[in-house]
Amino acid sequence: MTKVLAIGQYTDNDSAALTAEFDAVALAGPDAIAALPEEQRAGFTALAYKGHPPLTGAHMDLLPALRVIANFGVGYDAIEVPAATARGIVVTNTPDVLNDDVADLAVAMLIAQARQMPRAENWLREGNWLHGKDLPLARKMSGRRVGILGMGRIGREIADRLAAFKCEIHYQSRSEADPAGWTYHADPVSLAQAVDDIVIAIVGGPETEGFVSAEVIAALGADGVIVNISRGSVIDEDALIQALEKGVIRGAALDVFRKEPDLDRRFLALENALLLPHVGSATVETRAEMGALQRRNLAAVLSGAAAVTPVNKV
Repeated sequence: MTKVLAIGQYTDNDSAALTAEFDAVALAGPDAIAALPEEQRAGFTALAYKGHPPLTGAHMDLLPALRVIANFGVGYDAIEVPAATARGIVVTNTPDVLNDDVADLAVAMLIAQARQMPRAENWLREGNWLHGKDLPLARKMSGRRVGILGMGRIGREIADRLAAFKCEIHYQSRSEADPAGWTYHADPVSLAQAVDDIVIAIVGGPETEGFVSAEVIAALGADGVIVNISRGSVIDEDALIQALEKGVIRGAALDVFRKEPDLDRRFLALENALLLPHVGSATVETRAEMGALQRRNLAAVLSGAAAVTPVNKV
């Protein structure tokens, strides 16, 4: 009997691998579990998950033999981890393999926002260069004071890259534990007051809901830029939109939003916001590594071994 349920929109390669390695049954979303026959649901011991819709304890109860939920991605805030733990279900994710891509994108977004790359390309395509029109000057990125909100694996990669751009690095995290001599701040408001720009790299979930508040945004100041490659939930989006509309900060570069892909339409009218469709890990190489790690976690738990990259203890 098939033991693995695969939920989400997988690439053809990942779908083929899940089928070849586990004979997985594919579903589009977690709500489709309930439509499966009870006997079939009782046979699933592993779930490969990819997506943003909530995977709740109620969904888990429909799969009484479930032992592992292997998440595709480093962020697992869509999965109700406490509910999984209470039911003895191991939850895993795919850390580290995407660090470089996400960090590269964060720095690229900061540069693109400062140098106004989308505006410059549109200006060229519209024929303005050919006709001798002046493009407004952009801003310098190198040498600015940048605050990293969340000095985990990805935050450290971002900081290392920005240090090479002669940036003064400040950070805020749950504890002061950085060996590079960068400046630690105990709270996000203090961080925002001390820097020119903020790059958000904290985990999503209830504990960080609205962590970048209106107070944090205002503390950054009129020359500040916010970059978010974390989760849309960590920012007070209403406060951010108002700050961008009123010039409370200079700009933002966002790869994530509270409601994806149906983001707040007010963002689309903001010329000082660089918007991307959640592409932090979206390279051929990294997505292949993420899929491979997800499957290694499935195989480990199904064989009776410990998960490769667990996020909870059961």
